[in-house]
Amino acid sequence: MTMIADVGPASIVRGDAEPGARLTGRFDLLHDFGSPALGTARRVSIYLPPGYDGSSTRYPVLYLQDGQNLFDPGRAFVPGHDWGLDEAAEGLIQAGEIAPLILVGIDHGGVDRLDEYTPSCDPRTRAGGRLSAYRHFLVDELKPWIDARYRTRADAASTGLCGSSLGGLAALEIGLSRPDVFGRLAALSPSLWWDRRCVLGRARALDGRLEVAIWLDAGTHEGPGVVHHVRMLKNILLGHGWRLKRDLHYREIAGGQHSEADWARRAPDVLRTLFPPEG
Repeated sequence: MTMIADVGPASIVRGDAEPGARLTGRFDLLHDFGSPALGTARRVSIYLPPGYDGSSTRYPVLYLQDGQNLFDPGRAFVPGHDWGLDEAAEGLIQAGEIAPLILVGIDHGGVDRLDEYTPSCDPRTRAGGRLSAYRHFLVDELKPWIDARYRTRADAASTGLCGSSLGGLAALEIGLSRPDVFGRLAALSPSLWWDRRCVLGRARALDGRLEVAIWLDAGTHEGPGVVHHVRMLKNILLGHGWRLKRDLHYREIAGGQHSEADWARRAPDVLRTLFPPEG
C-alpha cells in the first residue's frame, strides 16, 4: 500500500477541460485526492450548481459513494449507464424543484470497495471491515477540505450522505454513527445482509431518534431478503421515533431491480425529498 503524507488533490481540473468527459454543468475534478486515512488516493468529482461562480451564496452538500457511476456515462460500471445525476440536478434546480446544492461524488476504491464500505468482516465472504478508515477519510479529510475551499453550509442539517448497495450500507453506518456531521441520509437498496445484518443491530441500539432525515428504499425484484431487510430497518427506525413522510421517507419500488439504471430513476426523487426548495 502506498502511504500518502498529505491531504488533498494532486491536481484540480475544470470538468469542461477534461478530455473525453461527458458532464453537464459546472464541475471541478480532483485527481488523486490524497488520504492518509486510506493510505492511497481517490478521484473526487464536484458538481457546482448554476450560478455558483457569480454569487456569494453558501450551499448544502450531498456526498455520494461510487462516484464513477454518478455523472459520466463513459466512467460507469456499465458503460453508458450512469445515474445522470448532473443532468437531473441541473434540471431540478432550474425548475425550482430542489434547492441549489453541491454534489461530491467519491470514486470507490476498485478492489478495495468491499472492504472500505463495510464495518466488519463478514464470515461468509471472509472480507470487509475497513469502513472506519473510510469514515475517517470522509469526515476528517475530505469534508474539511471541501468546506475550506467551496462555499458550503457545513452544518449537519445541510450535509447529506448517499449510496446504493454496499454504498448504501456505508451511508447508513456512517450517518447513524455521526449525526453531528450528516443530517440527511439516502440508502438505496442497502446491503443490510452484511455480517448477519449487523447494521440492524446498531440501529436497534440507538438511544432514540436522531436529528437525521432518511431516505430508505428497495426494489421488489432485487433478490431474496432485500425488501424484508429494509422493512425491518424501517420498523426499527419507527420504533425509535422517526416519522414516515416527515423524517423517514420509505419506498418499495414495484419491479425495481439492483442496478444503476434503477437507482438513476430513483435519484431525482431522492433529491426532491432531501433537498426541497428553501424559503
